[in-house]
Amino acid sequence: MAKYDPLRDYLRKQKSEELELSFVEMERKIGYMLPKTAGLPQWWANTTDPATTHVQRKAWGDAGFDAFLIAGADRVRFKRVQSTRPAS
Repeated sequence: MAKYDPLRDYLRKQKSEELELSFVEMERKIGYMLPKTAGLPQWWANTTDPATTHVQRKAWGDAGFDAFLIAGADRVRFKRVQSTRPAS
């Protein structure tokens, strides 16, 4: 199990289009402290590059969300990504 899999699994279970989590809430879910760099917007930058080495980005991306740091609040807003695939 990768370090951020519990966060991915939690996000996958969410029904809402958007939610906020504090750093403390995320740390409880993953069982680790977030790194100091988590306070920087670039740590939460969203990517669609399948070769990314940033496991935290892969976690919320695999759950279908983008992440946005709320400056100065130690909180992150997760927004569900709208599918670009046509309806079948």
